Amino acid sequence: MNQVWLYSIISVLIVSIIPLGGIVLLGIKLDRLKKILIYLVSFSAGALFGDAFIHLLPELIREGSYNWLAGVYIITGILLFFILEKFVHWQHCHAPISKHHVHPFAYMNLVGDGLHNFIDGLIIAASYMVSIPVGIATTIAVILHEIPQEIGDLGVMIYAGFSRVRAIMLHLVTGLVAVLGTLLGLWMAKFFANIEILLISVAIGGFIYIAGSDLIPELHKETNTKVSITQILFLILGVCVMLALLLLEV
Repeated sequence: MNQVWLYSIISVLIVSIIPLGGIVLLGIKLDRLKKILIYLVSFSAGALFGDAFIHLLPELIREGSYNWLAGVYIITGILLFFILEKFVHWQHCHAPISKHHVHPFAYMNLVGDGLHNFIDGLIIAASYMVSIPVGIATTIAVILHEIPQEIGDLGVMIYAGFSRVRAIMLHLVTGLVAVLGTLLGLWMAKFFANIEILLISVAIGGFIYIAGSDLIPELHKETNTKVSITQILFLILGVCVMLALLLLEV
């Protein structure tokens, strides 16, 4: 159990400090950043689909935990992320700048981001409760998704009037909320048997929703044939990374 705590906390800390990577982006021109971003979105979509269908769902089936109730939990995960977007006015915005983003929206985006990070923390803890390899795969999937998300969110904050440094610091604070999620998940495991089954099922639904509802539509906005083909290749690469991580389970 100590190993689960150690891996979980180290993983969530790595995820939480991703906003600090924004410092590296301070010197990158916006046009170049936008070109890179769309491929990162493709890559993270593939990783999320891959983790959901290659690692998490098979683990439920292997443990004999996939039944109608698990299906309900998966749908709950989809609904949970839908509600986050619908009522917290938060979305996975991957456009570094948009004329439609205003200052109040930036604050709401931070609130939603914090809630999402909290759920990420729960998911990371639950994944390590299943097994160390599954936890590592899920952590990588979360990291790959957080990178383009944080870049897009930083763009929103900067356009809304925040300085780049302040935007990065605010996102670092919301990122640390994930640590609370992980600690709560590990604590709940002491009192609720098989809590990881519920959380993993919710994670599957959440990952499917994010990849299918948020990321894929972003990719459809690009109609250039060459760019579209490259997007597909990066999406497949994301899935292949999750496949390669199966070697950890051998």
